[in-house]
Amino acid sequence: MRIIRSPKVMQRICGGLKREGKIIGFVPTMGYLHEGHLSLVRIAKKRSDILVVSVFVNPTQFGPKEDFKRYPKDFKRDRFLLEGEGCDFIFAPRTKDMYPDGYLTYVSVDKITRGLEGAIRPGHFRGVTTVVSKLFNIVRPDIAVFGQKDAQQAVVLKKMVDDLNYGIKMIIAPTVREKDGLAISSRNVYLSREERKQAKVLYQALSAAKEMIKKGERKADKVTSSMTALINKQPLAKLDYVAITDANSLEPLKRIRGEILISLAVQLGKTRLIDNVKFRVN
Repeated sequence: MRIIRSPKVMQRICGGLKREGKIIGFVPTMGYLHEGHLSLVRIAKKRSDILVVSVFVNPTQFGPKEDFKRYPKDFKRDRFLLEGEGCDFIFAPRTKDMYPDGYLTYVSVDKITRGLEGAIRPGHFRGVTTVVSKLFNIVRPDIAVFGQKDAQQAVVLKKMVDDLNYGIKMIIAPTVREKDGLAISSRNVYLSREERKQAKVLYQALSAAKEMIKKGERKADKVTSSMTALINKQPLAKLDYVAITDANSLEPLKRIRGEILISLAVQLGKTRLIDNVKFRVN
């Protein structure tokens, strides 16, 4: 396994691999890897000849009051885990190489970035689409694997890939969860013992909503009201939003039908967690 810091070197290596006819699989990460990341790595490994994983905490997707400076990092551990998974290259650039002095170019996806996370975190998705676009241009993957936990991000990036004719196969892998249902996240390390205990309410609310719909409820506001009441029973949980939308357009639904996404964001102390479930309703 090789660690590459320079975008130009990584681009040159991947260009050579492409000329040899190698299929490049790619998993972009911000490091501090956990089982959720590793599940994506295994999928990419199975479907490619060469596996590249990026480790880069992208500053442009963090707002001024968000946790960029304290985002957890452990590159030595990340390297150990990726070597164990058979990763061929870690691309770990420096911020100044990705965003040199005078950097002015950004990639934006309209409309589907306005709601949900986009409404709460202005500029977040511009940072995500910009860095992923840059990483795609550097690594030139045939396959890229992302997680369903970041559901809106997955929709946005798939749209970017289609609209900009990247020709990359996008794979969205299922969310990996703890035994009590909490979605595995690098930010879970921030939770106190009591916050961690109360955090399971996110998946409880999503599961209860799915059960309501399974039993025949089709009014979105009734489902979201029930979810809100359940979350509000936890004294440390502050709800940012809960929404039921079309899974592809992300348009809010009044009546539940078709392929839907139920998503939420909850603040527990200084830690903000997101989660979702996606399924089809007849």
